[in-house]
Amino acid sequence: MPHSTLAPVFTGLRLGLHALLIGLAGFAVLRAFVVSSPAAVWVLTVGIAFVAVYLTGAGAARALRTKIPRRGFAVGWAAALTLLWAVLTWLSPEGAYLVFPLFFLYLHVLPGPRGVAAIVVTTAFAIFALGLHLGFSVGGVIGPLIGAGVALLIGLAYRALTREAEERERLLTELIHTRQQLADTEREQGALAERARLARDIHDTVAQGLSSIQMLLRAAERDTPEPGAGYLRTAREAAADSLVDTRQIIRELTPARLDDGLAAALRRLGQEQSDRASVPIEVTAEDLALPMGTQTALLRIAQGALSNAIRHANATRITIALAADDAVSLVVRDDGHGFDVSTAVADSPEAGSFGLHAIRERVEQLDGTLTITSAPGHGSEVTARLPLPTESRTRP
Repeated sequence: MPHSTLAPVFTGLRLGLHALLIGLAGFAVLRAFVVSSPAAVWVLTVGIAFVAVYLTGAGAARALRTKIPRRGFAVGWAAALTLLWAVLTWLSPEGAYLVFPLFFLYLHVLPGPRGVAAIVVTTAFAIFALGLHLGFSVGGVIGPLIGAGVALLIGLAYRALTREAEERERLLTELIHTRQQLADTEREQGALAERARLARDIHDTVAQGLSSIQMLLRAAERDTPEPGAGYLRTAREAAADSLVDTRQIIRELTPARLDDGLAAALRRLGQEQSDRASVPIEVTAEDLALPMGTQTALLRIAQGALSNAIRHANATRITIALAADDAVSLVVRDDGHGFDVSTAVADSPEAGSFGLHAIRERVEQLDGTLTITSAPGHGSEVTARLPLPTESRTRP
């Protein structure tokens, strides 16, 4: 987890577990020689084998770059360590202390009931072995039981912390990706707005001027005798050619998807997504004369809402509606499983839906309003309303 602030914590816990296990193994061996145990050599041999198997398995898991080893490897590793630990505990009572770090190993490499079962079995064996070595007592029973309980609680807390860290990492990755998308979209929108301004200015100045020149030259051509009329005809044809070139430049400056207007672009979008996702998408859109920036924003909002409905809502029918009264409104409805609006539209993108957050930011940039209506099991409706410029009108 390269972005997680908890990575040093996990690293410290793993190193602590390694040090605890090796230290306890060393203590058991040292204790056997201090008390001059007749099995001291065997304790040393088994202790070295135990530590070697542990370090080999930990190193192999790290080499495989996986937090939890594969199932067959994990079971074999845990079984070998358990067998060596059982022999060590049978030879020396101090070996029973190693069961505590083994508890954490079981919970880590044997997820679910298998780890708990391994803890129960090794706890029972530790109690029995200590009873044989030191005599059965209340302390000899309670001690391993308390250790097992503490290990279970710590193991559960560790897993919860790991899940939290993974969720944070996922959210952070998605946030970075979404912010990059927003930045790219803003740059694209700015470029499209500038291209639209240039196209509009060229249309209102150069194209209109060439059209006027062409009409004046045609009128002058009719009233001028030859050879002067021939020169006027040549000039008129040159103006006509320039007007064609100018209109071509205007078309190239206009976004290709919006060549035929926003309504046509929405219908194409609905058809493309319907074919791709095999979901019926009905589009009802008025032909509106809107600024290019507004058209681009509404098209992007429709794309985002439609993507959410297809990917997350499991919808069987989607409708898109574009209309205008005192404002231009875009409505995307679906009959999917719905969601909790209060969570999805939370103030922070980390707590809500990144797609809806991006749509809301786009709407707010144009001084519009976003309304989301949904509930689990009841589908959803996303309505974006943007101010309607005074010069905009419904095309005849």
